Amino acid sequence: MNGLSRLVIASGNAGKLREFQRLLAPLGIEVISQVDLHIPDCDEPHATFVENALAKARHASCHARLPALADDSGVCVDALNGAPGVHSARYAGEPKSDARNNAKLVAALAGVADRRAHFYCMLALTRHADDPEPILAEGRWHGVIVDTPRGASGFGYDPHFLNLPTGLTGAELPLEQKNLVSHRGQALRALIARLEASR
Repeated sequence: MNGLSRLVIASGNAGKLREFQRLLAPLGIEVISQVDLHIPDCDEPHATFVENALAKARHASCHARLPALADDSGVCVDALNGAPGVHSARYAGEPKSDARNNAKLVAALAGVADRRAHFYCMLALTRHADDPEPILAEGRWHGVIVDTPRGASGFGYDPHFLNLPTGLTGAELPLEQKNLVSHRGQALRALIARLEASR
């Protein structure tokens, strides 16, 4: 796998970490959370997913002196001009709260017929902090926002995000099935393909 055996994940999100571990374990890549290495969170001041993902990957690589994988993702709602977008994790302000974020999103869509939305994921992998050729990959998962949360799995906006082909929300989908269709699963498969092509 292009010499990669250990990766620090530039996130403290336990849900994301579980997804990455599950997808990278078959490749023999050990995944370490930046939390376990006592790496502080990186600021995410940028207006685009790609800039935030790169900032987080470089920050984690610098502190850990290891290759780092960062994910910047969020839900983009058509009727809200792409919001919450890069502000998804903190849509309802600090401290971060999935429950308050979801409540704000449902309130923002009150009376709105167009519920189309997509999850977007940008992955950035840096071999070291000053890597001039980071590997980037993206994924999109299309669906609609529903008012009533359904399902006990997943995290973030998953309980309100309906995957139309299955009729299940992101929080109802079994993890294996979710990884096949999700924005993060798509992005990670694209990233793995690029890593393999660069060997």
